[in-house]
Amino acid sequence: MPQTHLQNQNTNNGFHPIRLILVILGLLVAISFSAQWYSRNVTMPRYCEYSGDILDRVRQVLTEQTPAGDGDRKPYIIAARLTFLVPRRPDEPLNLYLSRLQRHIEQQCP
Repeated sequence: MPQTHLQNQNTNNGFHPIRLILVILGLLVAISFSAQWYSRNVTMPRYCEYSGDILDRVRQVLTEQTPAGDGDRKPYIIAARLTFLVPRRPDEPLNLYLSRLQRHIEQQCP
């Protein structure tokens, strides 16, 4: 019995999960690379202007309940954002983290 035209189309246009997975994987890799580029070229240079006080503020953000108190919170928000760009490793002592963070800032800032 010959196949009809409709049956032939369904066979050729079937769902291909491998293609979908590859497209999603490609998108995730592209997003990851673009986020890393943005971090290196746009976000990190902003921290160069705060490089003197930033480590003290990062220490306060990580150790105090309300580091800004009643004062200006913007510098502390900037310090907290830096901890997302250069996260602290599990079980990393605070002093080692701050040293690593300082080296990272020195490498990024001219």
